[in-house]
Amino acid sequence: MEDAQIIELYWQRNEQAIAETASKYGTFCFGVAKNILSIHEDAEECVNDTYHQVWNAIPPQRPLKFKPWLGKIVRNIALNLWNKNHTQKRYAGMMELLSELEDCIPSSQTVGQEIEEKELTEHIDRWLRSLDQADRIMFVRRYWNGVALRDLVNEQGITPEKMSQRMYRLRIGLKTALEKEGIHL
Repeated sequence: MEDAQIIELYWQRNEQAIAETASKYGTFCFGVAKNILSIHEDAEECVNDTYHQVWNAIPPQRPLKFKPWLGKIVRNIALNLWNKNHTQKRYAGMMELLSELEDCIPSSQTVGQEIEEKELTEHIDRWLRSLDQADRIMFVRRYWNGVALRDLVNEQGITPEKMSQRMYRLRIGLKTALEKEGIHL
């Protein structure tokens, strides 16, 4: 079923919309949540919470790009659960991702204001657009979707050392681009 048809089912308040969303994007949503949380049951809970949140958001919203919109919702729910459970030291995977990026992206505490966060997002988007497609996809999959480095290594068919070097060069590239834009880390 096409995304527009699924969204129309939500607008009609037809519960089939949830089943169609699960059928088309359930694996995608679960993958995003699992990459962040690492715990199967927590990822399933996030996916179910995502369907609930989508049900409550449509209407009034009518997303133009359903999959990225859905991905953002599941990612935010997973990050919120991760933050809630972080004090319990349950999730090592997300700490690894965040520690890799901490040298090139300022934390939200130092950015502070929403306007500054928006500007930072625009700078990062501009930098991502400057990358070739393969690097852009790899960077987003690693640092947005939380795909494990070993999975990227297997997909790319390169050694872990080469993948680590490639990701390091991308992070340094981001840091350099942000510093050129006047964002001091």
